[in-house]
Amino acid sequence: MQCLRWGLLGTAHINRRLIPAMRAAERSRVVAVASRDGARADAYAREWDIPSAVAGYEALLDRDDVDAVYVPLPNSLHVQWTLAAIAAGKHVLCEKPLALVPEEVDQIAAAAAERRVIAEEGFMYRHEPLTGTVVRLIADGAVGALRTISSGFTYAQSRAGDVRLDAGLAGGALLDVGCYPVSYACLLVGKDAVAAAAMSRRAGSGVDEEFSGLLRFAGDRTAAVYAGFRAAYRTWLEITGTEGWMRVPNPFKPGEREVIEVERMGEQLPVEVAGSPLHFVRQIADFVASVIDGAPPVMTLGESRRVAAALAMLRASAEPR
Repeated sequence: MQCLRWGLLGTAHINRRLIPAMRAAERSRVVAVASRDGARADAYAREWDIPSAVAGYEALLDRDDVDAVYVPLPNSLHVQWTLAAIAAGKHVLCEKPLALVPEEVDQIAAAAAERRVIAEEGFMYRHEPLTGTVVRLIADGAVGALRTISSGFTYAQSRAGDVRLDAGLAGGALLDVGCYPVSYACLLVGKDAVAAAAMSRRAGSGVDEEFSGLLRFAGDRTAAVYAGFRAAYRTWLEITGTEGWMRVPNPFKPGEREVIEVERMGEQLPVEVAGSPLHFVRQIADFVASVIDGAPPVMTLGESRRVAAALAMLRASAEPR
């Protein structure tokens, strides 16, 4: 049986979620991890029982026993190392946000097409049954014609020296967690945003630690998005249509069982959805299917371009004048 051999391009904190998923998914195994510090790579490989430790990202990309790489690096390095991995003939799963402007997604798409590899943005929630159910309900007219979306993601950021607080590494609440509500809005509407208005509260480091934005789409559909590092952990998604509304629990990190609240024409119509006992496994399994079986990616580069364009519009609107 063909198996996808993964290399980890870095020792980021998020790896603790992906490594178990890569091992739990069928036809998938972790073979190597790289760090700019060879000693750190060695220690990390021992800690996580990874067969090979590599000093330097380029050295990992040069390995013949690596088919695909996972890029969990700071936001400002996503495009650079995604393109480097593609040039080396590797398939790439890159953490969100894949890119900061749509033109960068175009670069990645062109390079991936030329090298005939899969490049995909790592939005785990896109692979969960809860998301698929919400998309189907909206498409089937569960709330009538879609009009407004309200969504957000907050948590208290308290880790000193965290890359999310470094403006030089493209940190900030919008790109770290605000990309989730932006992505969900783009998914549900299925069109590019045509206008944006936003405001942010800046930390001393210069990154946005609180961000509020409004996106307008064709057909006078709107999405209010919020992201923050200054409040307790909370995620939300509410959708309003011409005939009802929907409230989605834990939209970005669904539990093993969720109940979507739906009200249509005054009638309560709750929908129960079974989730995943271990997150990220479906994401890895779907990626493996794209590489080995030729299945279409769940998160397409076209969708990533739409998200990058909306993020760029929001950031431009919130820039101090």
